Amino acid sequence: MDSIKLIAKEFDKTIEQRNLQKVLDFFSKECEIELLGITLKGKEGAKLWITWLFENAPNLRFEPVVIISDGDVFYEEFYVNITLPNGKIIRSHQAETLVFENNLLKSLRIFFNPLDFSDIVAKDPLSKFVINYIKKKSRKGLEK
Repeated sequence: MDSIKLIAKEFDKTIEQRNLQKVLDFFSKECEIELLGITLKGKEGAKLWITWLFENAPNLRFEPVVIISDGDVFYEEFYVNITLPNGKIIRSHQAETLVFENNLLKSLRIFFNPLDFSDIVAKDPLSKFVINYIKKKSRKGLEK
């Protein structure tokens, strides 16, 4: 296994262990993280993302599906399984592209459907109703 794959595997493992400082150590000072239509920059941006992730995904495990590595670029398609405090499991199909420079993360792009996490953010009855309505409308014509 090449060094980029080993670093990426260790990165996932460190996130699962929820060690903020060790996760930050994977990023370069000039890193960029893209997700949900926003770009976070630098170590402060990385810290913001990790803090957000840990707050919204109390217990997560990664399950790789496809891994492609070419030079300093690593692409992974995976499932993230999040266990909520009430025992419910959220399973989200995601993808990420990581670009390394000197074995540090220079760029991280994460792609996922934010509706997968509606059970985390929709706490009140109105929010739950709206989310369920949006999910139903988005599948219209696909289900019998």
